[in-house]
Amino acid sequence: MTTFPNYETLRVSMPFPHVAHVELNRPKKLNAFNTALWTEIGACFRAISDDTSIRSVVLSGGSAKGFTAGLDLSDFAPVQGEDAARAGLVFMQLVRGLQESLTAIEKCRQPVIAAVHGPCIGAGIDAITACDVRVCASDTVFSVREVDVGLAADVGTLQRLPKVVGNQSWVHDVCLTARNFGAKEAFDFQLVSEVVEGGRAGVLECAFKKAVLIAEKSPVAVVGTKNVLKYSRDHSVEDGLNYVGVWNASAIQTEDMMRAAGAAMSKTKATFSKL
Repeated sequence: MTTFPNYETLRVSMPFPHVAHVELNRPKKLNAFNTALWTEIGACFRAISDDTSIRSVVLSGGSAKGFTAGLDLSDFAPVQGEDAARAGLVFMQLVRGLQESLTAIEKCRQPVIAAVHGPCIGAGIDAITACDVRVCASDTVFSVREVDVGLAADVGTLQRLPKVVGNQSWVHDVCLTARNFGAKEAFDFQLVSEVVEGGRAGVLECAFKKAVLIAEKSPVAVVGTKNVLKYSRDHSVEDGLNYVGVWNASAIQTEDMMRAAGAAMSKTKATFSKL
């Protein structure tokens, strides 16, 4: 049975076979990202990625009030240096570490489903855009809040959000105004794939259903599909076709394919029989 460290800011469990649940766990701070949370979320997802017993992951806010309030500004002091250039080098090293912590979610071998409810502010957008699937409760309120605290978002939102939603005008709107937007708008602009009722409980039920369904598939097929999708997002169609050809040249050498073929054929016949 998979065991996890006793994280200070995360709660990790296995509620279903092969499904990990990672919860942001700073309820008194509405799960705001402090130094410990930045460090632990990267370490957690790297460990999950290395665990072959895990086939899918759900990321949620552990607090009943919401997903996250964003960056915990009280935990970050101004960067100091002998002069501006050296202070800049120190900052670059700091922000690179923060970026890598959330990139660990995107690089995680297994698909990661974000289950979002309540406030999802600032760093919350950074985190969920690094996930593979996003579902939210109808009470969710999103905001790319960084311009309101005097900086450009620098941990992934400005890079990933445009690729997630595909509407540059809307991205500029929400990033430049820092305005709140709700679940319906997030769905309309494809930030989330589903909106559900029932708050945290409802969105977790939805996310776990998807995670369990994924976990029932061949892990070889799921890992390959996620990997090829990520590669194809950032490359040309021709490059993507070449990449998947090379990937499957070895990946199809698996018993999973033979076992799955019969079940897939039966499912296809059942679908056509209903027409």
